[in-house]
Amino acid sequence: MTTTAEEARTGPPASRVIRLPGIVLGVGLGGFLDGILLHQLLQWHHMLSSTNHDRIGVRFYNPHTVSGLRMNTVWDGVFHAVCWISVLLGLAILYARVTHDRRRVWGSRVLWGWMLVGWGLFNLVEGVLDHQILGIHHVHGGPEQPWWDAGFLVLGALLVVGGYLLQRGGAPSGPGAPRAAGRV
Repeated sequence: MTTTAEEARTGPPASRVIRLPGIVLGVGLGGFLDGILLHQLLQWHHMLSSTNHDRIGVRFYNPHTVSGLRMNTVWDGVFHAVCWISVLLGLAILYARVTHDRRRVWGSRVLWGWMLVGWGLFNLVEGVLDHQILGIHHVHGGPEQPWWDAGFLVLGALLVVGGYLLQRGGAPSGPGAPRAAGRV
């Protein structure tokens, strides 16, 4: 990797500094939104709610029985624990990389853009892996199930593209970034 004279003096561009923590935060927060909205509030699915039709032979845990719901709730909890770890890891990386102007970074389009990219990546990976490859659950079961799964993937792609465009339109913040008024 080559470093320009400007980068050597001021450090890497802010977008690169907060890309990884933004994406990791977005993955965790996107997972939380999925788990809270789709698993808990709407109760459209749980982690193992389609295992009677899965592609890997996991025992079926019917979410409409007490014992099945208990097992699905345990796996939803594991899912939420992974989301929580992702958020903590993203915050730790962000804290380690951004040593000044933290308030400005939290308000920057760059960070929020990378977080949207992370959320979109969560949707794409989770949608392909859990819905398509493993088949352990789907967004919403029933005759329109393929459309719900496809919509989840389309939303993921839109979040990746939208987040990338948002962060590109953000003003730099970080070591050596100009403090002029303008886009943040």
